[in-house]
Amino acid sequence: MPSKPSKTLETFENPTPDRDYTIRIEIPEFTCLCPKTGQPDFATLNLEYVPASRCIELKSLKLYVWSFREEGAFHEAVTNQILDDLVKASEPHFMRLTAEFNVRGGIYTTVVAEHKSDAWTAPEPVSLP
Repeated sequence: MPSKPSKTLETFENPTPDRDYTIRIEIPEFTCLCPKTGQPDFATLNLEYVPASRCIELKSLKLYVWSFREEGAFHEAVTNQILDDLVKASEPHFMRLTAEFNVRGGIYTTVVAEHKSDAWTAPEPVSLP
């Protein structure tokens, strides 16, 4: 197999660090294991962030997400762990991770975790006529 799961998150220099802009990434094939039953849990991860000096490299993100496939984790814990790892790697102005887990036992779970840099102020929304 040419690639394998990895916990290493790579970044690259933000090409436009003087402008606040949002990067949105949808990851529809996240899997981990239920820590109680060992059965697979499936989720769509939606990542939104305003980069500061670094952006997340997508191939490393794919391999990073893949690394959870054989790990047991509660939805709340794995969502916050992923956010923490992404923030540590990229040090964004703002980052939000929404994990929408598929139904299990008739229950859907969505976990939303956010990070905001203390030094950053969100721009005012623009109202167009």
